Amino acid sequence: MRKLSLDALAREQLQAARRSDSARASTTVIGGHEHVLRQTVVALAAGASLSEHENPGEATLYVISGRVELHAGPDSWEARTGDLVEIPSARHSLHAIEDSAVLLTAVPRGKIT
Repeated sequence: MRKLSLDALAREQLQAARRSDSARASTTVIGGHEHVLRQTVVALAAGASLSEHENPGEATLYVISGRVELHAGPDSWEARTGDLVEIPSARHSLHAIEDSAVLLTAVPRGKIT
């Protein structure tokens, strides 16, 4: 068993995002090739985005800190610290309204039984 501090990971990744040319950083905290479930801390500096991409399968986004906007087609949802958003099955993008860190939890489509 492991114990992780999401707050500490979020702070570390936000520092990395601020130094990065892409204004984003991430680290997988649970999962990998030998697991079905994957959890990744993603940090975005204010104004940074993850461009539109396919839904990985079943997924949620928990906002550890900051404020983000999730876009899917004509729909959008704003989420802030403490909010949990179910990621829609459609193509979507994520934009940081302010410096933000989120926990992405996903089970890839091919792994869902």
